[in-house]
Amino acid sequence: MEEQNDDKFEYSYRALNEEERHKVESIRRFYGGQEEKFTRLKRLNARVRNVAAVSALSMGIFGCLVFGLGMSMILAWDLMAAGIAVAAAGILPMLLANPVYNAVLKRNKKKYGDEILRLSGELLENGKS
Repeated sequence: MEEQNDDKFEYSYRALNEEERHKVESIRRFYGGQEEKFTRLKRLNARVRNVAAVSALSMGIFGCLVFGLGMSMILAWDLMAAGIAVAAAGILPMLLANPVYNAVLKRNKKKYGDEILRLSGELLENGKS
């Protein structure tokens, strides 16, 4: 009879597929506490643009609703003078929506511009190597 030797060492290697690699990278980012530079760049850019857009849209929608209230006062409730005053008050926020957008955009570009330029410069430098 042959004796069987159980002192063998076996080693097997299996490379991670793409899905497993993404999962490992996301777990690593979670515990590392550091955001990838490209993700951070995209978030900062979105913050600059979206805050300005939300501010302007909010003002425009508010002005449109007030204007509509004034029109309703005129047409449905026969309150001509009060309706004209309310509608005129609603026109003002609608007219100011674009200047508010430009002012908020300019302020946010000034606030986040240096970091956005630094991150984009680092990313472009890394892409060259």
